Amino acid sequence: MSRTRIKICGITRPEDARAAVELGADALGLVFYPPSLRCVGIEQAREIARAAPPFVTLVGLFANESAETVRSVLGAVPLQLLQFHGDENEEYCREFGRPYIKAARVRPGLDLVKYADTYPTAQGLLLDAFAEGYGGNGKTFDWSLIPARLSLPMILSGGLDANNVTEAVRRLRPWAVDVSSGVEAAKGIKDAQKIAAFISGVKDGDVRSS
Repeated sequence: MSRTRIKICGITRPEDARAAVELGADALGLVFYPPSLRCVGIEQAREIARAAPPFVTLVGLFANESAETVRSVLGAVPLQLLQFHGDENEEYCREFGRPYIKAARVRPGLDLVKYADTYPTAQGLLLDAFAEGYGGNGKTFDWSLIPARLSLPMILSGGLDANNVTEAVRRLRPWAVDVSSGVEAAKGIKDAQKIAAFISGVKDGDVRSS
């Protein structure tokens, strides 16, 4: 049975990072997009990074950020994976010498097969709901818009929570799922019970699809 990987995004506190890892998260997402209420500063990010044990991936989320700013963050925070949520092209995404994933804001008319092929050096394609801003809006999108085959591993995001993630995993078989608002007590503040329920739901989806 294959196992769906789990990323908890929008971490703003070391205690939330520790709780997520103890409950079974594979990756922690730090937001470096200033308009987001979950955006973290350098010192805040360093504290969270120190709370992350070995073999847990620390992911940095950026959206249309200057290359200089991304390099500045990389020089201060030990990110293992970059996540680009804006209109960045493939050349920009790969210039930092780090593995990266590219987000697609799914909507009718967007050819996800062609979109994925535009980023051949990406580690994966993150599918999120379309919003006027960047970084997600906590809403689901029409899963029927996802093609049967993509050239990149699929990371499913967008409005996931404990109530729908089992069905999402069972139906779509993503490589990984990404959740933020679906496991929060308040914006940027994670709820350990919700994280536990979400991870349990992912595991149930894996079992039901085996």
